[in-house]
Amino acid sequence: MGRLRVRRPRGAGEVVSAAVVALAVLVAADQTAAAAADVLMDAWPVLLAVAVLAGAVVAWRIRRAAAARRCERERLETLRITLAEFDAMDDRQFEYALRDLLVRDGWPAQRVGGGGDQAADVIGDHALRGRIAVQAKHTCVGGKVGSSVMYAVKGTAGPAHRAHHAVVVTNGTFTRDAMAWGERHGVHWVDREKLRRWAESGAALHELLRLPSRSRASRFKRAA
Repeated sequence: MGRLRVRRPRGAGEVVSAAVVALAVLVAADQTAAAAADVLMDAWPVLLAVAVLAGAVVAWRIRRAAAARRCERERLETLRITLAEFDAMDDRQFEYALRDLLVRDGWPAQRVGGGGDQAADVIGDHALRGRIAVQAKHTCVGGKVGSSVMYAVKGTAGPAHRAHHAVVVTNGTFTRDAMAWGERHGVHWVDREKLRRWAESGAALHELLRLPSRSRASRFKRAA
């Protein structure tokens, strides 16, 4: 298709007509601009209020993010443990270290491990997420935790400890069967890599494991 060409007015009549049309367009544009200006003049208090509100929301979000970063720095400064430090611990020290990490993350906790601990070495209580039962398995580097540990924790977390969540933590690894069984039956597991993210990098345990609040039904049957 050829390009559309605008034909120049021919004759005095067409020139006058074109001038009238152009003048009408200018008048309409001027009236539109005037009307828009009137609307803005009438609405400026509302627009100002909206702008102030938007600015306040942005400022609040910035302050909240800064406060969250500050709290995170303070939480990490409270306690940070490396994998090398875990490896150098004995069983008892490992349990106390896990207790301290729970406290750091907002879970008031106590070590209960020892004879007759019924498959829980640390018990913690969170204001929103309820009770957690932690079984600690300190191993030599490269050691693996098997499914039998998962069975024991599953059987006692609710009836013996009234827990909403159960976790097995090791500085080693888990067998494939143990991890699969735990995921099917609600027993969380923290292996060497997750332990590093929790203790050394500073991820909170409940965020790392995506633990729900206690308002959701527990997967563990409790004693009557």
